[in-house]
Amino acid sequence: MKRILVVLLTISIIGCNQKKKEKKTAPEVTETKDAIPLEPNGGIGDGALSISDHFIKSIEKAHKKDKFLDHKAVSFYIKIIFNGKEHLEGKVTMLTNSSKIRIDKKDESKLIYDGEKVYLCPADANDKGARFDMFTWTYFFGLPYKLSDPGTKWEMQDDRTLNNTIHSTAKLTFEAGTGDAPDDWYVIYADPVAKSLQAAAYIVTFGSDGDTSKAEADPHAIHYKDFTSIDSIPFATKWEFYGWTSEKGMTDKLGEATISDITFLENEGKLFDDPENSKIID
Repeated sequence: MKRILVVLLTISIIGCNQKKKEKKTAPEVTETKDAIPLEPNGGIGDGALSISDHFIKSIEKAHKKDKFLDHKAVSFYIKIIFNGKEHLEGKVTMLTNSSKIRIDKKDESKLIYDGEKVYLCPADANDKGARFDMFTWTYFFGLPYKLSDPGTKWEMQDDRTLNNTIHSTAKLTFEAGTGDAPDDWYVIYADPVAKSLQAAAYIVTFGSDGDTSKAEADPHAIHYKDFTSIDSIPFATKWEFYGWTSEKGMTDKLGEATISDITFLENEGKLFDDPENSKIID
């Protein structure tokens, strides 16, 4: 009888030890319901932003895009010096969505884009580069708010140095038929901390008739400087233009522009109406 009790006690102790071992070696279960899997394109979860989308949205947020677009129109005075010569001086007025533009030049001639056509007034005014001036400088002014326009395409690039600081960069191209110059491209530099748009390399293909080789061989860059806040929205009041290469970045200085008297308007009135004594610029 004693032997039976000893055997039963031994079996009981072995069983308990096995249960303890099983309890110690069982894998711990980690709660993962809040974990979000990374997507191959760098996004997070379903419908999440890709890396390039995050790049764009960060710039738009830094430049207060929503607040900018809450205003109907904006005007500013611009003076542009290129290759040592005055290229343009005058007052620019544009709807904040860029759908209408007016330039009142120092020589009292006017350029007006009513959303469909470009008009030069008076009709006998110098029309050299008129359409280029109509859209180029306003695009540079409004670039932080144009990054997610229809027809834009993005590709993240390697980081680049600007002012001895590493900046994130991405290349902006356009779908065929977008705007006056769909073959243009831009390389956008974003501040690593503030995320604001600090510079953009670009090519100008307007008037190239499909031959972009000359533009591709001579990229330029605009460097945005001397930021000021209007209604808490940051604006660069000095632009500097440089030559640019992918390997070296900015090279020789080519020109500069000063921006002043930035003012928001809430009523466009008749500012963009077709003017009398004008001609259409194709």
